[in-house]
Amino acid sequence: MKIAVIGGTGRIGSQVVEILNASGHEAVPHSPSTGLDLLSGQGLREALDGADVVANLTNSPTFDESSLEFFRKTTDNLVAAAGAAGTGHAVVLSIVGADRAPDLAYYRAKVLQEDVLKAGPVPYSIVRATQFFEFVDAVLSWTADENEVRLPATRVQPMAAADVARAVADVAAGEPLQGTRNVAGPEVFALDELGRITLAARGDHRAVVTDNSAGMFAAVSGDALIAEDDAVIAGTTYREWLAR
Repeated sequence: MKIAVIGGTGRIGSQVVEILNASGHEAVPHSPSTGLDLLSGQGLREALDGADVVANLTNSPTFDESSLEFFRKTTDNLVAAAGAAGTGHAVVLSIVGADRAPDLAYYRAKVLQEDVLKAGPVPYSIVRATQFFEFVDAVLSWTADENEVRLPATRVQPMAAADVARAVADVAAGEPLQGTRNVAGPEVFALDELGRITLAARGDHRAVVTDNSAGMFAAVSGDALIAEDDAVIAGTTYREWLAR
C-alpha cells in the first residue's frame, strides 16, 4: 500500500516510515520540510495523491489552550482532503487516558482531534499510547533546579517511542478499526519513583521531592493515565531502555 505519513520526519513518524517500507509498503513522509502545511492545507492534495492510507503523527507546538485550535483545524483539513482524495483509511496517534484528564488542555485537544476524525467520512483508526520514555527528561526539567526535582506521585505507564512506532505501523497496514487501539508500557510507576530511577541511572545526585502540586501531571488523579485491560502491552521496560 501507499501510506502518507504526516509528520513523517519526526520522532515517531520517521520510525513508522522505516518500519512500513521495510515491510514492503510505500510509506512517504510529509512535513513542513517537504512542503506540507497542515494548518493551511497547503500541500495536502499532493501528499494524499494515490495514498491508500494516511497516518497523522503531527503535534501541536504548544501544550496550552491554543492546542485545541491546532488539532481542530489540522484534523478538519486532513479529513476533508482525505475524503476528496478517496483515501481509504486515516490513522491518528493519541494518548491513553486523554478523556480522563479534562484539566489538561492538551489532553482535551487530543480528544477533540479524535472526535473530528470520528465524525468525518473516512474510515479511521485511533492509536492511543501512554507517555514516551523519551519525554521523561523534559518532565523532570519542568520542576527542577540545581538541587532537587519536584514531582507528583501520579501513576504512569510509559513506553518506548520505538514501540509506539511499531504499534502505529501495524494499525496503518491493517484494516480500519473504526475504533481505538490502546498501547502501553509493561510497567506502572509513580512519577516521583520514575524520576528517582532516571536520576540514579544517570549519576545525577539531585533529590526527588514528592510534590503533588508540581508540574503538568499534578492535575491528573488516580489511574487516569494507566491503560485499561484491553491494551496491547509493549515489551521494552524502562530500565532496559535506560541501559541502551
